[in-house]
Amino acid sequence: MADLTGGQLVARTLRQAGVGHVFTLCGGHILPIYDGCLTEGIGIIDVRHEQAAAHAADAYARLTRGVGVAIVVPGPGVTDAVTGFANAYAARSPVLLIGGAAPLGLRGLGALQETEQVALLRPITKGAWSVAETRQIPEVLATAVRTALAGRPGPVFVELPVDLLMTTIEDRLAPIPTGYVHRTRGTVEPEALGRLEALLAGAERPVVMAAAAPWRPITRTRSSRREAGRWAMRTSSSCSARHWTSGWATAGRRRSPRTRRSP
Repeated sequence: MADLTGGQLVARTLRQAGVGHVFTLCGGHILPIYDGCLTEGIGIIDVRHEQAAAHAADAYARLTRGVGVAIVVPGPGVTDAVTGFANAYAARSPVLLIGGAAPLGLRGLGALQETEQVALLRPITKGAWSVAETRQIPEVLATAVRTALAGRPGPVFVELPVDLLMTTIEDRLAPIPTGYVHRTRGTVEPEALGRLEALLAGAERPVVMAAAAPWRPITRTRSSRREAGRWAMRTSSSCSARHWTSGWATAGRRRSPRTRRSP
């Protein structure tokens, strides 16, 4: 048995979920999380503005096909991240926003940067929670990560009061759930995949129009990944695909004529 702070529980839960980096802007309410990240080997990327942290976490989620994490201070720190999370919500990007909060005993008394954060984030996230006890940190974070990645991906928000992050608790009293990250999704039917392959192979000038969602893994089973890889190898020699993301075509756009600079 070992004694862990709430900040260490946060970092250990993130590591269990496969998070390798977090994006943040340093502040007193979230300092205990940094200590935990250093212990768990999670990279801390300190930016100049909370909006940058939110957008960076969004990009990280899209590029790694996992969950992106932004950690910000309460009040103006959380409100600065709203734009980035509204964008992640529209783009179906699985991003976790961890926001600090005033100590529980000072709620409603005008504590530093106290704001109704859960109500603010709920309309632009798949879920928003406020942790009430240190022992609940792993459970709430695990639920948030599962919610962000399951079904239609999207951003989530977890509020963590600073006194809970500083509280020490035995690790046996706050177990970290396992096997929760992805809800298993159905694989493609072999017959349907065969018909699609035949259509693409027989087309003279095939064009594939897809959004960002198909780029994410449909399932985490090894067999489906191998089958998808074999299908890609079979069809890559007979057709070329154009990838459209977020409504913008990445190929075939007209370029504006070049202008000559005056001497």
